[in-house]
Amino acid sequence: MARPKEQTARRGEIVAAAQRAIVERGLAGLRIKDVAREAGLSPGSVSYYYGDFDDLLADVHQDAVDRFYWQRLAAIEAVDEPAAQLAALVRAGMPASVDDPTCRVLYELHVHAARNRTHAVLMTALYDREVSLYQQVLRALGLGAGVAAMVAANAVALEDAYGLHIVGRNAHVTAAGASANILAYLTLATGRDLKG
Repeated sequence: MARPKEQTARRGEIVAAAQRAIVERGLAGLRIKDVAREAGLSPGSVSYYYGDFDDLLADVHQDAVDRFYWQRLAAIEAVDEPAAQLAALVRAGMPASVDDPTCRVLYELHVHAARNRTHAVLMTALYDREVSLYQQVLRALGLGAGVAAMVAANAVALEDAYGLHIVGRNAHVTAAGASANILAYLTLATGRDLKG
């Protein structure tokens, strides 16, 4: 039996391999052997660390949620002024490209939330965390709690909608264009120039 530190490292490698496999194949039809191939392991080795495929997918989703959130938090902490933080938050919320691996994994697994409570909880947790980041910055801009909550929820919904079009390869939606549109909405909602 592997030591706990080695088990944690191996599980992390398998999670990363599963993320790559999801980006490559999508979630529909994904099998243990696809993850094993991506990890350079046998299917039996993957099953040793993840006896239940749903447990692996839950860890993949949790990892993607955490990485996406912490990346966004770091983006706003890198600047001091609230208007600049808001612009940074919007940019960090958009897929970098149609092949953005974290966003692709999140969208694949968020759809899985309709059929699986664990994924629904993870999707909701990410939404709540993203809204709270927006609320924090919007309150620093001087918006009241109620208005900040509404604007924050709308901003996250806009990001999700645009992001889905970007990773879905809608030729009419780009990350730059989507960011500009969300910043335009936030400019109207806050009365601050947020060209970012």
